[in-house]
Amino acid sequence: MAGDLFKKLEGIQACVFDAYGTLFNVATPVEKLANTIGEKAPEIAKLWRQKQLEYTWLRSLMGTHADFWTVTRDALDYVLEFHNITEPDLADELMTLYLKLDAYDDVAATLQALRAKGKRCAILSNGSPLMLDSAVRHVGLDKLFEHVLSVEEVGIYKPSRRVYRLAMQKLHIQDTPSICFISANSWDAQAAAQFGFQVVKIARSPSVNDHIPGKPAATIDSLSKLPDLV
Repeated sequence: MAGDLFKKLEGIQACVFDAYGTLFNVATPVEKLANTIGEKAPEIAKLWRQKQLEYTWLRSLMGTHADFWTVTRDALDYVLEFHNITEPDLADELMTLYLKLDAYDDVAATLQALRAKGKRCAILSNGSPLMLDSAVRHVGLDKLFEHVLSVEEVGIYKPSRRVYRLAMQKLHIQDTPSICFISANSWDAQAAAQFGFQVVKIARSPSVNDHIPGKPAATIDSLSKLPDLV
Protein backbone atom coordinates (compact mmCIF):
# COMPACT_ATOMS: atom_id res chain seq x y z
CA MET A 1 0.00 0.00 0.00
CA ALA A 2 2.87 2.39 0.78
CA GLY A 3 3.79 2.60 -2.88
CA ASP A 4 0.33 3.88 -3.72
CA LEU A 5 0.14 6.55 -1.04
CA PHE A 6 1.71 9.35 -3.06
CA LYS A 7 0.82 8.29 -6.59
CA LYS A 8 -0.30 11.47 -8.32
CA LEU A 9 -3.59 11.24 -10.21
CA GLU A 10 -3.58 13.33 -13.35
CA GLY A 11 -6.40 15.32 -14.92
CA ILE A 12 -8.77 15.31 -11.95
CA GLN A 13 -11.54 17.90 -12.25
CA ALA A 14 -13.80 16.75 -9.41
CA CYS A 15 -13.59 14.66 -6.26
CA VAL A 16 -16.74 12.62 -5.66
CA PHE A 17 -17.16 11.01 -2.26
CA ASP A 18 -19.16 8.10 -1.00
CA ALA A 19 -20.90 9.16 2.22
CA TYR A 20 -21.55 6.29 4.63
CA GLY A 21 -18.41 4.77 6.05
CA THR A 22 -16.29 7.22 4.06
CA LEU A 23 -17.31 10.65 5.37
CA PHE A 24 -19.70 9.57 8.12
CA ASN A 25 -19.30 6.96 10.84
CA VAL A 26 -22.27 4.62 10.47
CA ALA A 27 -21.66 3.14 13.92
CA THR A 28 -22.50 6.48 15.56
CA PRO A 29 -26.10 5.59 16.59
CA VAL A 30 -25.12 2.34 18.30
CA GLU A 31 -22.06 3.91 19.90
CA LYS A 32 -24.20 6.66 21.43
CA LEU A 33 -26.65 4.13 22.87
CA ALA A 34 -24.04 1.53 23.81
CA ASN A 35 -24.85 1.75 27.52
CA THR A 36 -28.49 0.98 26.76
CA ILE A 37 -27.76 -1.79 24.26
CA GLY A 38 -25.07 -3.47 26.33
CA GLU A 39 -22.27 -5.82 25.36
CA LYS A 40 -23.87 -6.72 22.04
CA ALA A 41 -23.47 -3.16 20.75
CA PRO A 42 -20.43 -3.75 18.46
CA GLU A 43 -22.00 -6.88 16.98
CA ILE A 44 -25.28 -5.06 16.40
CA ALA A 45 -23.56 -2.16 14.65
CA LYS A 46 -21.68 -4.55 12.37
CA LEU A 47 -24.71 -6.66 11.48
CA TRP A 48 -26.89 -3.60 10.93
CA ARG A 49 -24.46 -2.28 8.34
CA GLN A 50 -24.10 -5.70 6.72
CA LYS A 51 -27.85 -6.20 6.31
CA GLN A 52 -28.34 -2.59 5.19
CA LEU A 53 -25.96 -3.16 2.26
CA GLU A 54 -27.34 -6.62 1.51
CA TYR A 55 -30.85 -5.22 1.24
CA THR A 56 -29.73 -2.55 -1.24
CA TRP A 57 -28.18 -5.20 -3.46
CA LEU A 58 -31.13 -7.57 -3.14
CA ARG A 59 -33.69 -4.86 -3.90
CA SER A 60 -31.67 -3.76 -6.94
CA LEU A 61 -31.60 -7.32 -8.27
CA MET A 62 -35.29 -7.89 -7.47
CA GLY A 63 -36.37 -4.61 -9.06
CA THR A 64 -38.16 -3.58 -5.86
CA HIS A 65 -36.54 -0.26 -4.99
CA ALA A 66 -37.19 1.43 -1.67
CA ASP A 67 -35.30 4.44 -0.39
CA PHE A 68 -32.34 4.13 1.96
CA TRP A 69 -34.33 5.21 5.00
CA THR A 70 -36.69 2.27 4.49
CA VAL A 71 -33.83 -0.12 3.83
CA THR A 72 -31.96 1.08 6.91
CA ARG A 73 -35.02 0.56 9.12
CA ASP A 74 -35.71 -2.88 7.61
CA ALA A 75 -32.11 -3.87 8.33
CA LEU A 76 -32.34 -2.60 11.90
CA ASP A 77 -35.59 -4.46 12.52
CA TYR A 78 -33.92 -7.65 11.31
CA VAL A 79 -30.95 -7.15 13.63
CA LEU A 80 -33.06 -6.44 16.70
CA GLU A 81 -35.21 -9.47 15.96
CA PHE A 82 -32.09 -11.60 15.41
CA HIS A 83 -30.77 -10.58 18.83
CA ASN A 84 -34.21 -10.86 20.45
CA ILE A 85 -34.15 -7.21 21.55
CA THR A 86 -37.63 -5.89 22.22
CA GLU A 87 -36.93 -2.72 24.20
CA PRO A 88 -39.63 -0.15 23.35
CA ASP A 89 -38.56 2.84 21.25
CA LEU A 90 -34.97 1.65 20.78
CA ALA A 91 -35.33 1.31 17.01
CA ASP A 92 -36.83 4.79 16.72
CA GLU A 93 -33.99 6.26 18.79
CA LEU A 94 -31.37 4.57 16.64
CA MET A 95 -33.00 5.75 13.43
CA THR A 96 -33.19 9.33 14.70
CA LEU A 97 -29.49 9.22 15.50
CA TYR A 98 -28.80 7.97 11.98
CA LEU A 99 -29.74 11.44 10.79
CA LYS A 100 -26.97 12.90 12.96
CA LEU A 101 -23.95 10.75 12.18
CA ASP A 102 -20.50 11.92 13.24
CA ALA A 103 -18.09 12.89 10.47
CA TYR A 104 -14.61 11.41 10.66
CA ASP A 105 -11.96 13.78 11.98
CA ASP A 106 -10.14 14.09 8.65
CA VAL A 107 -13.15 15.13 6.57
CA ALA A 108 -13.60 18.89 7.01
CA ALA A 109 -9.95 19.85 6.62
CA THR A 110 -9.60 17.64 3.55
CA LEU A 111 -12.59 19.19 1.83
CA GLN A 112 -11.31 22.68 2.60
CA ALA A 113 -7.88 21.78 1.17
CA LEU A 114 -9.45 20.40 -2.01
CA ARG A 115 -11.58 23.48 -2.48
CA ALA A 116 -8.49 25.66 -1.97
CA LYS A 117 -6.85 23.75 -4.84
CA GLY A 118 -9.84 24.51 -7.05
CA LYS A 119 -11.23 20.96 -7.04
CA ARG A 120 -14.98 20.51 -7.31
CA CYS A 121 -16.42 18.32 -4.54
CA ALA A 122 -19.58 16.22 -4.51
CA ILE A 123 -21.20 13.32 -2.70
CA LEU A 124 -22.60 10.29 -4.52
CA SER A 125 -24.46 8.10 -2.07
CA ASN A 126 -27.06 5.42 -1.53
CA GLY A 127 -28.62 7.73 1.04
CA SER A 128 -31.99 9.36 0.48
CA PRO A 129 -31.95 13.14 -0.07
CA LEU A 130 -33.41 13.79 3.40
CA MET A 131 -30.83 11.58 5.11
CA LEU A 132 -27.92 13.13 3.24
CA ASP A 133 -29.09 16.69 3.80
CA SER A 134 -29.48 16.03 7.51
CA ALA A 135 -26.07 14.38 7.84
CA VAL A 136 -24.21 17.04 5.89
CA ARG A 137 -25.85 19.93 7.74
CA HIS A 138 -25.41 18.27 11.15
CA VAL A 139 -21.61 18.41 10.80
CA GLY A 140 -21.53 21.75 8.96
CA LEU A 141 -20.26 20.48 5.60
CA ASP A 142 -23.11 21.77 3.44
CA LYS A 143 -21.11 24.71 2.04
CA LEU A 144 -18.24 22.50 0.88
CA PHE A 145 -20.09 20.38 -1.69
CA GLU A 146 -21.20 21.48 -5.13
CA HIS A 147 -23.62 18.57 -5.34
CA VAL A 148 -25.01 16.01 -2.88
CA LEU A 149 -26.29 13.26 -5.16
CA SER A 150 -28.64 10.45 -4.14
CA VAL A 151 -29.34 7.20 -5.96
CA GLU A 152 -33.01 8.17 -5.70
CA GLU A 153 -32.51 10.09 -8.94
CA VAL A 154 -31.93 6.80 -10.80
CA GLY A 155 -33.94 4.40 -8.62
CA ILE A 156 -31.25 1.78 -8.11
CA TYR A 157 -28.37 1.33 -5.69
CA LYS A 158 -24.63 1.11 -6.14
CA PRO A 159 -22.82 -0.62 -7.74
CA SER A 160 -25.14 -0.05 -10.71
CA ARG A 161 -23.35 1.84 -13.47
CA ARG A 162 -26.37 4.13 -13.62
CA VAL A 163 -25.36 5.54 -10.24
CA TYR A 164 -21.79 6.37 -11.24
CA ARG A 165 -23.04 7.82 -14.53
CA LEU A 166 -25.25 10.18 -12.51
CA ALA A 167 -22.15 11.93 -11.15
CA MET A 168 -20.88 12.56 -14.66
CA GLN A 169 -24.23 13.93 -15.77
CA LYS A 170 -24.67 16.29 -12.82
CA LEU A 171 -21.08 17.54 -12.94
CA HIS A 172 -21.19 17.84 -16.76
CA ILE A 173 -17.99 15.82 -17.06
CA GLN A 174 -17.73 13.56 -20.09
CA ASP A 175 -14.44 11.76 -19.41
CA THR A 176 -14.63 9.22 -16.58
CA PRO A 177 -10.93 9.57 -15.57
CA SER A 178 -11.54 13.25 -14.82
CA ILE A 179 -13.44 12.20 -11.70
CA CYS A 180 -11.65 10.99 -8.59
CA PHE A 181 -14.06 8.79 -6.64
CA ILE A 182 -13.32 8.16 -2.97
CA SER A 183 -14.80 5.36 -0.90
CA ALA A 184 -13.98 3.31 2.17
CA ASN A 185 -16.10 0.43 0.87
CA SER A 186 -14.01 -1.92 -1.25
CA TRP A 187 -16.92 -3.10 -3.39
CA ASP A 188 -17.90 0.52 -4.13
CA ALA A 189 -14.34 1.63 -4.82
CA GLN A 190 -13.73 -1.29 -7.17
CA ALA A 191 -17.04 -0.89 -9.01
CA ALA A 192 -16.32 2.80 -9.55
CA ALA A 193 -12.85 1.94 -10.84
CA GLN A 194 -14.32 -0.63 -13.22
CA PHE A 195 -16.72 2.07 -14.43
CA GLY A 196 -13.74 4.23 -15.32
CA PHE A 197 -13.20 6.69 -12.48
CA GLN A 198 -9.78 7.20 -10.94
CA VAL A 199 -10.49 5.77 -7.50
CA VAL A 200 -8.90 6.37 -4.13
CA LYS A 201 -9.83 3.84 -1.49
CA ILE A 202 -9.55 4.98 2.09
CA ALA A 203 -8.75 2.12 4.43
CA ARG A 204 -10.57 3.20 7.57
CA SER A 205 -10.05 -0.30 8.92
CA PRO A 206 -7.75 -3.11 7.77
CA SER A 207 -9.17 -4.78 4.67
CA VAL A 208 -8.31 -6.44 1.40
CA ASN A 209 -9.84 -5.76 -1.98
CA ASP A 210 -12.85 -7.83 -2.97
CA HIS A 211 -12.35 -10.41 -5.71
CA ILE A 212 -14.42 -8.50 -8.23
CA PRO A 213 -13.48 -6.37 -11.27
CA GLY A 214 -11.95 -2.95 -10.70
CA LYS A 215 -8.75 -1.79 -9.03
CA PRO A 216 -8.36 1.49 -7.14
CA ALA A 217 -5.60 3.77 -8.37
CA ALA A 218 -4.45 4.42 -4.81
CA THR A 219 -5.15 3.39 -1.24
CA ILE A 220 -4.71 5.76 1.68
CA ASP A 221 -5.22 5.46 5.42
CA SER A 222 -6.43 9.03 5.96
CA LEU A 223 -8.37 11.47 3.82
CA SER A 224 -5.77 14.08 4.73
CA LYS A 225 -3.50 12.49 2.11
CA LEU A 226 -6.02 13.00 -0.69
CA PRO A 227 -5.19 16.62 -1.63
CA ASP A 228 -1.59 15.61 -2.44
CA LEU A 229 -2.87 12.94 -4.81
CA VAL A 230 -5.08 15.18 -6.92
